[in-house]
Amino acid sequence: MAKTRILLVDDEQDSIDFVTAVLEGEDVEFLTAHDGEAGMKMARAEKPDLIILDVQMPKKDGFTVFAELRHDEDLRNIPVIMLTGISEKTGVGFSESIMGDLIGHTPDGYVEKPVEPAVLQATVNEVLAARE
Repeated sequence: MAKTRILLVDDEQDSIDFVTAVLEGEDVEFLTAHDGEAGMKMARAEKPDLIILDVQMPKKDGFTVFAELRHDEDLRNIPVIMLTGISEKTGVGFSESIMGDLIGHTPDGYVEKPVEPAVLQATVNEVLAARE
C-alpha cells in the first residue's frame, strides 16, 4: 500500500513537529515547507495527497496559498486542511464558511490552534476518506 503523502506548510517548527507526532505512522510520509512560497513550490513538485496549511506565514499567507491551489488546474483537487490560531490571537471568530465567503472556496477541513490531537486526527481521517 502506498504511503499517504502529507505536505505541512507552517512557519512554526513546533507546530510541524506536533502535527507530525500526532499523525505519524508507517503509512504516512511528511513533506514540509516553512512559508507560503515554499509550500506552493513543494505542492507543484510533489503533488501530495493532503496539504495542512497554516494561515499566518511569511512570504505568502495561507489564504493566498489556498486560493492559488484552488485556481491551479494541477493542484485544485488536493484536499486542504487549514490550521490556524487566528481566533486565539485576535479574539475574532473564524470558520471555514467565512473563509469560503472571503476566498470563494471552502477548505476540506479547518482546525483551530491550539490543536487538539483527537480533532486533528479525526479531521485528517475524514478528509482522506472523502477522497477515496
